[in-house]
Amino acid sequence: MVSMNRMDTARRAQVVRCLIEGCSINSTVRMTGVAKHTILKLIVELGAACEDFLNQTMRNLPCQRLQADETWAFCFPKQKNVKPRHFKDGGFAGDIWTWVAIDADTKLIPSWLIGLRDVASARTFVEDLAGRLANRIQLTTDGLKLYLNAVDRAFGGDIDYAMLVKVYGNEPEGQKRYSPAVCLSCERHEVTGRPDPDHISTSYVERQNLTMRMSMRRFTRLTNGFSKKLENHGASVALYVMAYNFQRKHMTLGTTPAVAARIADHIWTIEEIVGLLEKKEEESLAA
Repeated sequence: MVSMNRMDTARRAQVVRCLIEGCSINSTVRMTGVAKHTILKLIVELGAACEDFLNQTMRNLPCQRLQADETWAFCFPKQKNVKPRHFKDGGFAGDIWTWVAIDADTKLIPSWLIGLRDVASARTFVEDLAGRLANRIQLTTDGLKLYLNAVDRAFGGDIDYAMLVKVYGNEPEGQKRYSPAVCLSCERHEVTGRPDPDHISTSYVERQNLTMRMSMRRFTRLTNGFSKKLENHGASVALYVMAYNFQRKHMTLGTTPAVAARIADHIWTIEEIVGLLEKKEEESLAA
């Protein structure tokens, strides 16, 4: 097994390539020969480097049409199975949500948040999103009422905002536990400003949610690859967003979202992403 202090750029890139293609930690161990604790340490440290880079880079964005949604996952046990003993070490346990926004034109993810599905998380997420934009936008969310006050507080009415409310029914037959509810209809509700009815949609962000689930094992349903620590969960999402924005070529764009949004001048390699961590390591040694 290879330890962290013996991993070169090529080996780190090999590990990252496995992780962002949806491989589990244990399968990555088997494929790369890198020790499990070394992979987890790499996720946390590289995830922090990616988050710092994205936080600095995603500023003054010229987005025009954005969509937002929340993706469910869980850390340690699901919420219904949480017991007091799960908090004995001060960790987090239970349901966790990834709030995410996407640019409908460039497919860029300008902002995301790991949190609960509550008022505080909604406000933090929307305020962070608003602070990264250069101009007035049109925003579409689902019918979650938490967005109403959050959008009003963050944008102060300087936005064209609409909700796409989906009406669901139950499948009369079949495996209800493993099948989503049937969408019976979609209702467009204009909330603020004058949103263009032709662009009131959450299709792109919902498709991004699927990409997220396919790209990170800890988001895959009905497996044992779920997150055991909140820190690892957040770091994995930061690494995913970095790769999604800068490294993964979008099929409909022919390039990456970052290039389409003109915040990058080329398609990044995995080695360049790993270089964000190595740059921080060099700076730490120099200090």
